[in-house]
Amino acid sequence: MKNARYAVIGLGLFGTSIARELSRRGAEVLAIDNDEHQVEGVSGEVAFGVTMDATDLKALKAQNVHEMDAVIVAIGEGKFDTLMLCVVLLMELKVKRIIARAEGHHQRMILEKIGCGEILSPEDEVAMLVAERLINPNIIYYMPLPDNYEIVEIKTPPAVADRSLADINLRNRYQIDLITIKREVSHLNKEGETIREKHILGVVSQDTILLATDTILVFGINQDIQRFIDINQ
Repeated sequence: MKNARYAVIGLGLFGTSIARELSRRGAEVLAIDNDEHQVEGVSGEVAFGVTMDATDLKALKAQNVHEMDAVIVAIGEGKFDTLMLCVVLLMELKVKRIIARAEGHHQRMILEKIGCGEILSPEDEVAMLVAERLINPNIIYYMPLPDNYEIVEIKTPPAVADRSLADINLRNRYQIDLITIKREVSHLNKEGETIREKHILGVVSQDTILLATDTILVFGINQDIQRFIDINQ
């Protein structure tokens, strides 16, 4: 991400979080909002902070947004008309990559109709994750993918604990693939206290023993993953 340049338009909680994280990872971030206080709140953490109207074509040109690697339009709740106009202007400026925030199905559909190729719906994604975790407490992380596929982080089901991956045979028995394992390790801090942390094991061999305290990251069709969880409780 070094030398990458991004603009974030709209500095509510969502836009500010994106701007900070991009900057933390070494990107050059231009943070834009029409509220001076919002810009001041993030200006010390990004390369540039600008108070301006993002529906002003001349102002957008003056900030050279067309030269950015991507522009994230995170204009917040109740301002969809502003967000949509901003997206249209960015398309007119031939911005390489436009990522826009949508609140709900209707906004997503409208953005798709005007040709916005990348759309974020953080509220919907959070809602799906919360619902999934309530229905199935064994699921820690859930990422839905097209065609009923998903990536899921699961607490080790009791029936497969203390068995090797070869013995569990995820692919042939359940039609799912293991991505990696997160394992709890203990170490002493400077005060002599025992600290427990989860660490990724990376690419694991079929001889690896799955521990009861592990979590596993798996990929597959949602029905197959659910079957694996249900069978092994």
